[in-house]
Amino acid sequence: MTPGVGPRKATQLLERFGSADNVFHALRSELEGLRLKPETIQSILAKEFNEKAEEELSKVKEMGGDVLILDDGSYPNLLREIPDPPITLYVRGNWQECFEMPCIGVVGSRRCSTYGRNSSEMLGRDLAEHGICVVSGFARGIDSQAHKGAIEGKGKTIAVFGTGIDKVYPKENAKLVDEILDNGGAIVSQFPLGTPPLRENFPYRNRIISGLSLGILVIEASERSGSLITARLAMEQDREVMAVPGNITSKTSFGTNYLIKSGAKLVQQWQDVVSELPSEIAAELLPPKIDEKEKEKPKDGKLPKGLSINEKKIYENLKADEHKHIDILLEESGLSFGELNSAIVSLDLKDLILVLPGNNYARKI
Repeated sequence: MTPGVGPRKATQLLERFGSADNVFHALRSELEGLRLKPETIQSILAKEFNEKAEEELSKVKEMGGDVLILDDGSYPNLLREIPDPPITLYVRGNWQECFEMPCIGVVGSRRCSTYGRNSSEMLGRDLAEHGICVVSGFARGIDSQAHKGAIEGKGKTIAVFGTGIDKVYPKENAKLVDEILDNGGAIVSQFPLGTPPLRENFPYRNRIISGLSLGILVIEASERSGSLITARLAMEQDREVMAVPGNITSKTSFGTNYLIKSGAKLVQQWQDVVSELPSEIAAELLPPKIDEKEKEKPKDGKLPKGLSINEKKIYENLKADEHKHIDILLEESGLSFGELNSAIVSLDLKDLILVLPGNNYARKI
């Protein structure tokens, strides 16, 4: 709230005086030595916003939230590492647990295609099912589908607002806020309560999405998409950048295809994302190697260990001596196409099924 104090100046003040409290007990001469504006120095010395700050904190507490500051032990370590991290972070929900999980940012076009919506929901669900916290910007399109996919996968998701945490934007996502919080997720923003959806705020939001994440996954982005800004910020923050390929005739695929051409990891399934994470995290989340999988193959008619509910449905539906077309599996399993495709890919990676020509499948002997 102090005029003339943004992230850079706040960091400088904290480094000089050791804590926010010490800043407000500094001498005028000490503040002048940092070349602060006269109105900034006067505001600090007069403590003119102390009462307003107390009111703000009380309002945040009343809505079940909290405010983290840069020199707080609860502040997320990954975000603290970026250039100019936000000095304050408004949070709601199960933020402690979410910040401790490996996080992946999922971003993309607001005006996405059906392909983009399905891809975002599928990858959000699969990542969440396998212990990844999905971070996104709560916007229409790709962002909202990523949050919904994570909820469907019974996992956690962080929504980073470009408004105050008390302002839901877009308004049609009001129910999604409740679903995120009810499923153990979190809401995060650097902006004070009451901040409206100003256009200039969203690039600041984007740097928090990438800052909280080990990597950024872009799903559909036009040539001038804000998602490409997030990808650039991720690269500057030394994060992994990944993208889902798209139709070369689609405007919303230009950005993702350009990123892949420029060296971003091409992503078709959740395993592609996890393989880009630090080795100790990837080793825990990825399926075992082939020689280890041999030990898990079914014996005496028993199901293999570690199958998801959808994988069990498909595995039990297949036989070793009879192949089935994907349309029959779709009808008999009752799964959506995205769920079916994800289960088939996973079973194939686990070396449990045969992938035959013409979209036919059979169980391995």
